[in-house]
Amino acid sequence: MIRQATEADKPAIWAMLEPVFRAGETYAIDRDISREDALAYWFGPERTVFVYEDDGTVLGTYYIVRNQKGGGSHVCNCGYVTAAQARGKGIARAMLAHSLEVAPTMGFTAMQYNCVVYTNTRAVDTWTRAGFDTVGRLPGAFRMPSGETVDALVMFRTL
Repeated sequence: MIRQATEADKPAIWAMLEPVFRAGETYAIDRDISREDALAYWFGPERTVFVYEDDGTVLGTYYIVRNQKGGGSHVCNCGYVTAAQARGKGIARAMLAHSLEVAPTMGFTAMQYNCVVYTNTRAVDTWTRAGFDTVGRLPGAFRMPSGETVDALVMFRTL
């Protein structure tokens, strides 16, 4: 079941965000971000946050937000995180499908991902199979924890 997140979901969401943010391999977030700041980011202004729940356990979360203001406000952006123990079970695909359904009801006509780390092959493959095109490649735009820089992709899909 995918539903809108509540205040009560914040501990479970932090439990998913912390290892992903600490790893520093997929999100352009400071690796030492505090719990408070991470949750403030995830639940930021104008963001609508959802959770994927199975039998009372939150196994995934995503947010949806307009990508830009003004003339770009018809395009949304999303961020997705799946619990480590639930990866590879279709939860990210289910959250993606949900976001593609809910986005038009929120007035969006397109979805854009601004910084898909090229080495995150699982995400790149999932978004590509869902009809997203890579419309830009930002050479060396993401620094891995090792210090190596890798490309980031801009991916886009009309809804």
